[in-house]
Amino acid sequence: KLPTTKMLLLLTALLSAALPASAAPPTCYSRVLSLSKEITESFKDLQTSKTVDSCVETLPRLYLDIHNYCVLAKLRDFVAYPGCDRVVEVNELKEKARSLYTILISYCRRDLVFLTDDCNALEIPISPPIEHS
Repeated sequence: KLPTTKMLLLLTALLSAALPASAAPPTCYSRVLSLSKEITESFKDLQTSKTVDSCVETLPRLYLDIHNYCVLAKLRDFVAYPGCDRVVEVNELKEKARSLYTILISYCRRDLVFLTDDCNALEIPISPPIEHS
């Protein structure tokens, strides 16, 4: 019985050493942050795609900042927008936006702190600083 116990301990030690530090379960904050970034990037890609329907140009802007209370209204407006239902990419984006909204109002409601309620800030995305070489 002792060799089996040693083998299990060794196996456990090897597995724990092999797992990356990011193997920790995501928090509500990390989940909504990554999903909001994913949605914002997907929207940018959709806007610049040449192969997508022209109705995409009429979609409400979708720059998301989960620290801004107005993000809830922004997500609701985007999901409820009636145009582009025939475009698969838009429907997929609406599903992600719906998921983010649900996570924000249900699962993470008590874990998040909104730092602002400036709705205009969600209309014009802040450009990242330019790095000088």
